[in-house]
Amino acid sequence: MACGCGGTNGGTGGCGGADKPPAAPVVEATLAQELAHELPPVTTAASGVVEFTPPALASIGEPEPLLIASSEQDWPRIRVNGVAIEPDAMAQELQYHPADEQSEAMFLAVQALVIRELLEQRCQTLGLQVEAGAGESQEEAAIRSLIELEVPVAEADEAACEHFYASNLPRFVSAPLLAARHILLACTPEDAEARSVAREQGQALLLELQQNPARFTELALAHSACPSKEQGGALGQLSKGQTVPEFERQLFRQPQGLVSQPLESRYGFHLVFVDQRLDGVQLPYTAVASSIRSELYQRVWQKAVAQYLQTLVEAADIEGIHLAGAALMPGQ
Repeated sequence: MACGCGGTNGGTGGCGGADKPPAAPVVEATLAQELAHELPPVTTAASGVVEFTPPALASIGEPEPLLIASSEQDWPRIRVNGVAIEPDAMAQELQYHPADEQSEAMFLAVQALVIRELLEQRCQTLGLQVEAGAGESQEEAAIRSLIELEVPVAEADEAACEHFYASNLPRFVSAPLLAARHILLACTPEDAEARSVAREQGQALLLELQQNPARFTELALAHSACPSKEQGGALGQLSKGQTVPEFERQLFRQPQGLVSQPLESRYGFHLVFVDQRLDGVQLPYTAVASSIRSELYQRVWQKAVAQYLQTLVEAADIEGIHLAGAALMPGQ
């Protein structure tokens, strides 16, 4: 039975275990706007595009009753600026929108198809011609180019990144590291009797170890159900994410030395000796500046694209489904 410690056997990391305006406006977003939790009115007169003051982003409306399919042969009748969404497309899209109710899955699938159709129509209106890059379809390339053209987003400046860093210091700490050994007393989660026996055995072995910690290697070889027993139970150097969650939560709270009680996991009970503990240290700003800049850019980009999609919805003649707003990203 694998113990889930998440490393390698050799003591080096574990035990292996409408009448609508024809054009949609450009939406421009900046980091300062994101930090203020709003996007102000945008004017793009120079580009010949209408002025736009985005309304509050509303949740997407519930589907109309006629939207719900009453049988496998009955599909919603949806049109986007006169273009019908075909049942075959709905059937294909449904697989990407699992939901508890069929009506909800249908609504989400149709919503995604409507947004995609609006984006494709906008590409045609602008006459966008692009070449698909590696790993993307022609449709994906066109939508990507459209977003880049009509939703310019400013990158975060240094001051904003530094402010974010200073306001979120606990996020930027290196992961702690442990070097530990364990003895696994294996039992399956559903076997209550076996788990009771293993717990009692663990308490007895723990008493022996408290009296003589030097016997850990001997007892690991004799009792552990983990391949690491051949190395005295050594798990090697562990960082977060290498073990099963329930074991990790307990393990990384332990101080150096013999752990005072067996630690339970889905695999059984673990007697653990923490040989070395290196707590996380604060990472300098220079080490995380790039990731901060990327995160802040993504936040602004998502809000700007959501508002852009909303303007497309409001400018379109959409039949068969009511969308009060659009919070979907292209490709979702």
